[in-house]
Amino acid sequence: MKRSVLIIMGSENDLPRVQPAVAALDSLDVPLRVSVASAHRSPKRAASIAQSAREDGVGVIIAAAGGAHHLGGAMAANTTLPIIALPIAVGTMGGIDSLLSAVQMPGGVPIASVGVDGAKNAGLLAASILSIEDSALADRMTAMRETQLKGVEKSDARVQNKIANRD
Repeated sequence: MKRSVLIIMGSENDLPRVQPAVAALDSLDVPLRVSVASAHRSPKRAASIAQSAREDGVGVIIAAAGGAHHLGGAMAANTTLPIIALPIAVGTMGGIDSLLSAVQMPGGVPIASVGVDGAKNAGLLAASILSIEDSALADRMTAMRETQLKGVEKSDARVQNKIANRD
């Protein structure tokens, strides 16, 4: 079975910040689902989604939330699938509160975390995890990295040309 990524958001308002993860996964042809559930406003819904995720074909969960970021921990408490916290910048602390909450999970209930509003990296990390068992995905990721390298090399050539012709 080809495993998918579940992106769960604490609020519909998080969707614009989650879009780079969707784009990254789409670019690698990784199946995904996006859903809304709140650790505070719909805890039973969040728990149910986490508990059935493996059976539903999910291989990795990205939990996007701001503030105290309880969503990642709530998902981890209800599944043994890998959880990637995507801290969202909201409120007066600019996402630092969410980031610190995500990386301070108690022992025994681990989650990984990307940086604040790091949706692209969350998607790529989820794809990397799935690529352990999916050689075609691993090949697509290698091709993506080679494209990135070529972009850096072209950028370097432009910079070298500008420096050489700075008279």
